[in-house]
Amino acid sequence: MKSLLTGNEAIAMGAIDAGAKYAGAYPGTPSTEILENLAEHKDEIYSEWAPNEKVALEGAIGAAYAGVRSLAAMKHVGLNVAADPFFTNAYVGVNAGLIVVSADDPGMHSSQNEQDNRHYAYHANVPMFEPSNSQDCYDMVREAYEISEKYDTPVLIRLTTRVSHSKSIVERKEVLSHEFRPFEKDPMKYVTVPAVAKGLKLKVIKRREELLAYSEVSPFNTVEYNDKSIGIIASGICYEYAKEVLGDKASYLKLGFTYPLPTEKIKEFASNVDKIYVIEENDPIMEKEVKALGIEVIGKDAFPLNGEMLPQIVRKVVLGEANEVTQIKKDDMPPRPPALCSGCPHRGIFYSLARSKARREKIYISGDIGCYSLGYADPYNALDSIICMGASISAAHGASKVYEMMGLNDNKAVAVIGDSTFFHTGINSLMNVAYNKSKVITIILDNRITGMTGHQQNPGTGYTAQGAESDAIDIPLLVKAIGIENIRTINPNDLTQVEDALSWAMELDGPSVIIARYPCALKRFSQADKAEFGDMYIDRYIVDTEKCNGCKSCMKSGCPALSFDKENKKANINEDSCLGCGICAQICKQEAIQKAR
Repeated sequence: MKSLLTGNEAIAMGAIDAGAKYAGAYPGTPSTEILENLAEHKDEIYSEWAPNEKVALEGAIGAAYAGVRSLAAMKHVGLNVAADPFFTNAYVGVNAGLIVVSADDPGMHSSQNEQDNRHYAYHANVPMFEPSNSQDCYDMVREAYEISEKYDTPVLIRLTTRVSHSKSIVERKEVLSHEFRPFEKDPMKYVTVPAVAKGLKLKVIKRREELLAYSEVSPFNTVEYNDKSIGIIASGICYEYAKEVLGDKASYLKLGFTYPLPTEKIKEFASNVDKIYVIEENDPIMEKEVKALGIEVIGKDAFPLNGEMLPQIVRKVVLGEANEVTQIKKDDMPPRPPALCSGCPHRGIFYSLARSKARREKIYISGDIGCYSLGYADPYNALDSIICMGASISAAHGASKVYEMMGLNDNKAVAVIGDSTFFHTGINSLMNVAYNKSKVITIILDNRITGMTGHQQNPGTGYTAQGAESDAIDIPLLVKAIGIENIRTINPNDLTQVEDALSWAMELDGPSVIIARYPCALKRFSQADKAEFGDMYIDRYIVDTEKCNGCKSCMKSGCPALSFDKENKKANINEDSCLGCGICAQICKQEAIQKAR
């Protein structure tokens, strides 16, 4: 049977057809859809959203130990969080097969950095596959489980954004009936105290030699000879880019199993072509390996070190040709910066944080990873830094300690973090605030869902990835249990509540937490949401042009439903976009914005 699937869908289908029974993940673009697709197959595989990637991988490791094929999926920065169990599991190995999927993001379409997670395979001595298309994704997952069990190792599959989200034809194969493998107690394999780990390291070294032999005969490392004046060594989507541009004008060594690399196959290919280009995203990992074999290649001296190696780049470097493109003057294009959605409950917080210039100058606002990252931009300018998941509270703690040290008693450190991000890695940071007694003001933006990645469930929503009801974590009780006494829960769409809470927190001589609780404007309301918040977003607002004096105060809300008519000097509200949060009406001192009747 053939299907048109994205790479992420193919990964999920490959895992199911390979007999996998357990999957864990934390949502993060471009990996999110892997778990979402697995979660739809309730009768075939257990799937869950974990609080973070470390927990997801540890759960998958435990499932593999217990006897079923398992999978953990995450975006590239997620593997940083999961690195601790990843490295140790490389020593221990598996019982049933274990796959770790890392979806990298060359070009940083939706990420805070552009790291190349192929380094993890080299660093941990874990075998790695790099699919070029959806068929590769499907086939490599099936092969990876066989490799995992044969060589007693976790296997890394490295995707990139284009492979994850592009669709191509996939031909499914027979479903494998994987036998349950009962766990056999063996402390010398599974208990990584130093005395045991020293022996396991020797196993890893020996395993690498065995995997090197496999790499030479792997069906995913293939040679295609055409015109031998140009030879291309590529993996992943770069192979597809090269084929699209060069066709039969070049010969190809397509590397799908890329750690360890097939050194003899590379040497043989190099001996049969005149000039070799190594095309890879992002770091010169294969290039260095090939050069170490004494082979002269053209790599990052010609190709850029950052971004995607798109077809037009391959064409320019290899053929010296430029694509014909329509020239567009940037000045003719209207600016379209990203914005918080109409009705977004984060808007009131950012508006209020930046509202008072005197207060804004005295506070350092530490941001985090989520839709609310947009609080840094106009018209709010209400975030001063963003580091990584959960870092907002830790960074604010450090700043607060410095203010205290330097006697800057009027300066305050504020952390802004989403609910899912708080569960991910913010809880430990808040423990640090309570334990080491800094005066951080933590604002938890509880929009009742994991918003930025497309509304995945989390420990605070009351539902699991596969739709089962669950106990929702009570954030105020959790915060109190950590040791924070000063806690307020507010409606962020009520600017009076927001301002009162901020003023209250600014005056305290200790840590405080403000929980801004209101569902995402795009969320499908659960029964619990309806019981707590009622019929939401049913109102619409309009501008009374007789009262509007063109002061533009409402525009400071940053709502995309608002616009300003420069000719008539009046504000306008698009009723089709307005969701009735009422922020703009509260800002307008002329009472020119009113509910539509």
